Amino acid sequence: MHSRIRMAIGALAMLSLASCMVGIAPVALAAEIKVLSGGAVKAAVTDLGEAWSRETGHRVVITYATTGASMQKIAAGEPVDVIILAVEAIEQLVAQGTALARTKTDIARVGIGVAVREGAPKPDISSPEAVKQTMLAAKSVAYMDPSKGGTSGIHFTKVLEQMGIAAVVKSKAVLVDTGFAAERVAKGEAELVVHQISEILPVKGVTLIGPLPREIQKVTVYSAVVAAKSEVQEAAQAFIASMMTQAARAKFAAVGLDYRE
Repeated sequence: MHSRIRMAIGALAMLSLASCMVGIAPVALAAEIKVLSGGAVKAAVTDLGEAWSRETGHRVVITYATTGASMQKIAAGEPVDVIILAVEAIEQLVAQGTALARTKTDIARVGIGVAVREGAPKPDISSPEAVKQTMLAAKSVAYMDPSKGGTSGIHFTKVLEQMGIAAVVKSKAVLVDTGFAAERVAKGEAELVVHQISEILPVKGVTLIGPLPREIQKVTVYSAVVAAKSEVQEAAQAFIASMMTQAARAKFAAVGLDYRE
């Protein structure tokens, strides 16, 4: 009799434990996904991350930084699950074993453009020579500080050097460490801005004149990859997959992240 009672109590305890485990299962399965990303894709990735979090229950935490700063963070061992950077940087991380090659996904194509304050005259940028004359005539030019590892700033500096006007433009440059360089134009701190188009379009108060001419353009492909040390690799890969849906592709295109010449 006592044996039967003990068995019944044991069965009830197991049932209670199972019920508790069922109750906490959804919480246990929810993951926090740390994303380290270049700023060029911010206009799309931020919204898509928030939407995906609502749909899945996972929490997406995104840190934006230049490619150079991001590589420094990764080298220093900063915890990360998903990395979104220029494809050259991603390939370097894959070669180092820091990122998983099988998860690499190209998510965006970005071109560099020129913009002015809303309502201001639009200078000619139809050819490399026109761009040169426009840069010489401008009172001030905002662009990403190349020493901070910004993709567009590094490229634009090389273009200026090739044109032989690097010193002149540098003397009136408004260098930006991080964020949207176009905000300097919107605030009246610079006359022109040269930055990736996807980081110009979200800024209110500025007008995109157009992309740099083909001869001096740089189209950057941005890729997403799962970090090798991520402890939530399955969820991280699912987040990357969510950025390739038809709705997500439309979002990327709408904010200048599907550049086509």
